[in-house]
Amino acid sequence: MSTAGPFWANADELASGSLQPSGLLDVLGVAAVVLDAEGRIVLWSPQAEELFGYTAPEALGQYAGQLMVHERDLGTVLKLFEEVMATGRGWAGAFPVRHKDGSTRLVEFRNMRLLDDRGDLYALGIASDKATVRQVERDLALSVRMVSQSPIGLAVLDTDLRYVSVNPALEQINGIPAEEHLGRTVREVLPFLDDVDAIESAVRHVLDTGDPLIDQPALGRTPAAPDQEHAWSVSYHRLEDAAGTVLGVAVSVMDVTERHIAGIEADRARRRLSVIADASARIGTTLQLDRTARELAEVAVPDLADIAAVDLLDDVLHGSSAHLPPTGPAILRALAVKTDHPTAALRAADPPGHVAHYPADRLVAQCVHTSRPVMVRRVDDQDLPRIARDDEAVTLLSLAGLHSYLAVPLIARGEVLGALDLKRTRNPLPFTEDDVVLARELAARAAVQIDNARWYQSARNTAVTLQRSLLPEHPPPTVGLEVATRYQPAGAASEVGGDWFDVIPLDHDKTALIVGDVMGSGIDAAATMGRLRTVTSTLAELELSPDRLLEQLDKITARLDHYIATCVVVIYDPNDRQCQITNAGHLPPVRIRAGQAPELLDVPSGVPLGVGGVTFDTTSFDLNPGDQLVLYTDGLVETRHQHLDHRLKKLLTLLDDPQRPIEDTCDRLLRSLRHPDNHDDVALLIARAQDDELGGN
Repeated sequence: MSTAGPFWANADELASGSLQPSGLLDVLGVAAVVLDAEGRIVLWSPQAEELFGYTAPEALGQYAGQLMVHERDLGTVLKLFEEVMATGRGWAGAFPVRHKDGSTRLVEFRNMRLLDDRGDLYALGIASDKATVRQVERDLALSVRMVSQSPIGLAVLDTDLRYVSVNPALEQINGIPAEEHLGRTVREVLPFLDDVDAIESAVRHVLDTGDPLIDQPALGRTPAAPDQEHAWSVSYHRLEDAAGTVLGVAVSVMDVTERHIAGIEADRARRRLSVIADASARIGTTLQLDRTARELAEVAVPDLADIAAVDLLDDVLHGSSAHLPPTGPAILRALAVKTDHPTAALRAADPPGHVAHYPADRLVAQCVHTSRPVMVRRVDDQDLPRIARDDEAVTLLSLAGLHSYLAVPLIARGEVLGALDLKRTRNPLPFTEDDVVLARELAARAAVQIDNARWYQSARNTAVTLQRSLLPEHPPPTVGLEVATRYQPAGAASEVGGDWFDVIPLDHDKTALIVGDVMGSGIDAAATMGRLRTVTSTLAELELSPDRLLEQLDKITARLDHYIATCVVVIYDPNDRQCQITNAGHLPPVRIRAGQAPELLDVPSGVPLGVGGVTFDTTSFDLNPGDQLVLYTDGLVETRHQHLDHRLKKLLTLLDDPQRPIEDTCDRLLRSLRHPDNHDDVALLIARAQDDELGGN
């Protein structure tokens, strides 16, 4: 056995590196057996002990053939042994071996002759369980086929993050042959990826920590499709051998461009729905035309555009149908402009209220002429003059960086009302067909609200004009009274119309002060009010007492079409400084006297006019110089949210200064008690008794 000394020393040295399983040989459980020239066992590895069942002391020095081979196979084994030792040619194959427990194992052998430095010959047998070998072969074949045929790109990077293996799928994804990957980093192979720094950072993190990263997004272009952006899902796993030695990082890449595009489309759809829902909630909150246009512009910015303008055809604003000759200019009035950041483009837009003539070659004119959207995806210098109002606006839009433009018509009930004008300066993306769809949806919804506001405003203007035409413009001169009056319409067109006041000089220096309210609203109520005011004025001039006047007025009101009105009539005589008052269901007047708190006059309330067949009572009270009398309709104090008593107390509180000019008092009451959205109109009359013979009117 001494002749084996050098061989053993070398084997011990090699074996001293690690005692832990380290790779494929350990999986195979490869056993090593060395025989001398006579066939005796001189080396028996621990794996041989496991494979054949004999310990080293039991095997060493024994003839291998007698120990491990069945008698029927002994001749064959001896012949093969002699051939290997004589020729030096190795032999490989499967052979049945007798296990110590008496069973037979089919073992895969590799036999070869060895020569040491003394010239002695040995036979080396390397053996492994054939079933294990076949399983490993099948697993390896399966792995190779899976990697080569997988539709998922697969790669292995070494510890320097350089490619050492790439499968065909990744070659196709990247558009680069496998050999051009090997030895290079991701940055060197794919410099066009959007965030190659993040990719390298992710790989380094996995290599350092061992924590896998799954389904990481990556975007960019590769030589496989340089003109199209792709999306990939990338996963990273650290590779280690059986001993835990880090070998590198395995990378799997799956093209998810279709899923990415579908996600983008879904996000766009959600955004469209969100904007449309926002528009439904925010546009048309009132019937004010300017506010409705402003709400449309605010919804469009910044989700759809950086700058939005709403312009209406001037004819439409005046209540006419739009007359748009195909080659004529479009006369547009700006209603709203909105941007969410300072920009020179804002100065290029028409300010609200401005009327501009746009020639037929302007894009916004084409939009309203054709009733179709006009889009310029990428605006260049030739497009700017067709977008801008004038040369100055061209310069401003260029300075602002206008790069994409879209105009959509505002169409309601088949009529073009104007246009929604959209520009992008900060958002780097150009307008798309999806944006056109969204803009048209917004414009369609807003156009109906704008049209409603337009007709409302027209109806309101008509009602207010009628109402004001039926009221005296200025109180006539009176004896011993200073009089101030106000009329304020309601916030809605349908609620304009029923309130009136009148100041009627009578014989003997007397003055009739009248405030009334026709129940109902709209133009019909205004017309009825005009009839009652005319009748009241006529009856007052007949020198009827207030109660007789209201009795006659009640009969006339009862003959009208189911109208009911409240009214208070005061006859003031400056000679005895007395007032006679009769009330027909109206709120009580307020008397203000120096040194005393304002008071609601305690007069019989009576019943409203129009009931028919009732009588009215007249009450008298003093009105000395400096005293004031406040007559008003219920729109001044009644609201839907506060009790009337509370509002009347507030009215008295506001009348705290008898010395205040009565014109200022009128304004103070309207300013403090009224709100823009009040649902009733107001008639207000304040009279102050004076020392001189003629009042201030």
